[in-house]
Amino acid sequence: MSRIDNALKWCLKKGKEGDKHKGLRKTNKNPVEAENQIEKAKSDLETMEYLFEGNKTDWVASAGFYAMYHSLLAILYKLGYESRNQECTIIAVESFMKEGLINLEQEYIDIIRNMQDREDAISTREEMQYGSKTAMEKKRCEILMSQAKRFVERVSEILEEIS
Repeated sequence: MSRIDNALKWCLKKGKEGDKHKGLRKTNKNPVEAENQIEKAKSDLETMEYLFEGNKTDWVASAGFYAMYHSLLAILYKLGYESRNQECTIIAVESFMKEGLINLEQEYIDIIRNMQDREDAISTREEMQYGSKTAMEKKRCEILMSQAKRFVERVSEILEEIS
């Protein structure tokens, strides 16, 4: 059993235990909530731009991360899953990619969680959200913003492909 399979199994087990912020639950397909989640992702992108333009760059990383995260949640709802756990959400999407249920390229998972260089969206968001820095470098913001926009656009395309 692969790392993804083991992690997915753990997420589904935790989801059955009923704790609100743990795990992954199989539910009915919910295209309405999928659409709501992708709209939330687009709103997060607008917030990200607003923060950048207002020089509140410490929050750009959080808004960018959540734009990506909400777009992944849209995939889950469209396929009949619910998650309240960031890692379980990413694992589930990776599993759906592996099974051929969605055509999302690995580079998008690497954007949200790149295990090799630790310059990923989660660690950047955590650094900026929980650390004491009040600004993020302009170049770093621009890269993250570009990635977040591309990510949400690609997931929007994927959602159109899912029946």
